[in-house]
Amino acid sequence: MQTPLHILAIFGVLALTWLTACNAQIGAGSASSNPLLVAAAASVEPAFTELGAAYTAQTGNAVDFVFGSSGNLATQIENGAPFDVFASADEGFVDRLADNDLVLHDTVAVYANGRLVLAVNRESGITLDSIADLADVSVQRVAIANPELAPYGAAAREALQQAGIWQEVESKIVQGANVRQALQYVQTGDAAAGLVALSIVDVPEVRYTLVNEDLYTPLQQAMAIVAATDQERDAREFTDFVLGPVGQSILAKHGFAAPGAL
Repeated sequence: MQTPLHILAIFGVLALTWLTACNAQIGAGSASSNPLLVAAAASVEPAFTELGAAYTAQTGNAVDFVFGSSGNLATQIENGAPFDVFASADEGFVDRLADNDLVLHDTVAVYANGRLVLAVNRESGITLDSIADLADVSVQRVAIANPELAPYGAAAREALQQAGIWQEVESKIVQGANVRQALQYVQTGDAAAGLVALSIVDVPEVRYTLVNEDLYTPLQQAMAIVAATDQERDAREFTDFVLGPVGQSILAKHGFAAPGAL
């Protein structure tokens, strides 16, 4: 026959088991079940790859990136792609989403200012000192990103127009789907030169020169949290990290100026 003390002990074990299971359920509910998914411009790939690792190390939260042209990524969000954060290479595509309430308005922020550079393949045998040199007959192909989809491509076209050489260079243009692809054309020698982002141009095959900032509209790179996210808390933590001291130091390391610095 079981004693009252024995019965109480059994009830105590059962209660402890139930409480442990409840706590596990609560803990599981409060933790992110999926990595944060960030759609980011190709121009920030090296910086955000490093930044994402730093964010995960600090917070324990995983983050995955999809890099591409800002225009394509914005269109994917308009079509319901399950991104949590959008980091564009300019403000325009973020504003377009905000106008349609597809991002949270209070999270729209400029996170960096980008710079355009003239990149030249080291083995091309061509020396270019300024953007005006792209009009020279020795330059047969010039790589830029698609101006309709990539802000750095739009800036490249604007710079060529402002420099007064668009008509001479237009027939030489080779368009990449995004600024990373435009750089790849220069790296491989498919184009002797190109106009790309400072943030991605530190590669062995290329030398580069900064393009005069007066030739193009400032590249104010903006981000926002996608309205349809189911991970708003983590998304806000990530965007705060990007705008915070660690995130900004990593962006500066990759050639970006701080918001408002240009």
